[in-house]
Amino acid sequence: MPPPAELKKRATDVRKRLTRAMPRPETELQFQDPWQLLIVTILSAQSTDKTVNRIAPKLFSRYSDPQALGAARLPVIERLIKPTGFFRNKAKAIVGASGLIAERHGGQVPRTMAALCELPGVARKTANVVLGTAYGIASGITVDTHAGRVSRRLELTAEQDPTKVERDLCALFPARSWVDMGHRLVLHGRYICQSKRPQCAPCPLHELCPAAADEPTGRWTKRADREGAIVLAQGEASP
Repeated sequence: MPPPAELKKRATDVRKRLTRAMPRPETELQFQDPWQLLIVTILSAQSTDKTVNRIAPKLFSRYSDPQALGAARLPVIERLIKPTGFFRNKAKAIVGASGLIAERHGGQVPRTMAALCELPGVARKTANVVLGTAYGIASGITVDTHAGRVSRRLELTAEQDPTKVERDLCALFPARSWVDMGHRLVLHGRYICQSKRPQCAPCPLHELCPAAADEPTGRWTKRADREGAIVLAQGEASP
């Protein structure tokens, strides 16, 4: 890991460049309210947003609120969400979480990290998504596999555990940027800094990344604008 001063400067430059690429980043999951966001975020684990966006409308057309889904039969839910993978565990989670929201929270998704993490299937990543995206509450930085991979390649952290990665990132980025930086790191990892074939040459973070290969193509601003166009096009292509 680089010295603290160098690390802080790198983080500042990363934020500057990703902000150029994605000034107003958003989740690619489609939802209408905080409860739907909670459900689709649980379903997105070990799946893709496109798959979740494809099956969620049918789920919500049959179960339109927490009370309805909380009373649903598990075999029915399992069949509906099977394409997302790990469908038995996910069915238990979304039915259980919906039931608790209906019974304990008056049908409203909680607005605190502690209360959210008491729901089945909810840990810090899901809670951060819901609090930040639905309520605008910067409780932390969302760390999924993409964000974790990007952060380690940039040597912003050496940790593997998502909670520890989040701790390191929160120490480097100002709290006002936590929600957006979570989205930016996820999207950057999804479309540019991919696991097996990272696109290093057109990456706007090339000069900042110890893991970068090849030579950068053009100025970083042009590369950032290209990434922004890619992310926008992918978002518009979602079902």
